[in-house]
Amino acid sequence: MASAHAQAFDSPWDEADFEDLLDSTGVFGFVVRAEDPAGVLICRTIAGEAEILTVGVAPWARRRGIGQALMTAAIGVAREAGAQAMFLEVDVANDGAVALYRRLGFERAGLRRAYYDRGAKGRADALVMRLDLTSGPD
Repeated sequence: MASAHAQAFDSPWDEADFEDLLDSTGVFGFVVRAEDPAGVLICRTIAGEAEILTVGVAPWARRRGIGQALMTAAIGVAREAGAQAMFLEVDVANDGAVALYRRLGFERAGLRRAYYDRGAKGRADALVMRLDLTSGPD
């Protein structure tokens, strides 16, 4: 998982981060592999809600449906776990991801100012998005 995350993010999580998360109650994840790890998703379900903790697709694998497949799988597992809503944060400048989440039915739920630390590039705002999981399957 860490190698897939490293391809998608400037500040990736390491194997220990993933192991700690996956040992937690209600946490699940997926990895998509081609020749190399192409995408990763970690989600937590608790108290009737699901939260996407991280989702990323390697630059070389983008626009091939991997992000949508990861999200669709997570939505299904979250529904099976009894979650009624799913939340995530996304960089407001990540137009591709925002468009994907909107296609999946996510709506804006809020804004977190200066949420992401982009190092020398400064901080970036995060759009908080919510999906109602009580409606029909996506």
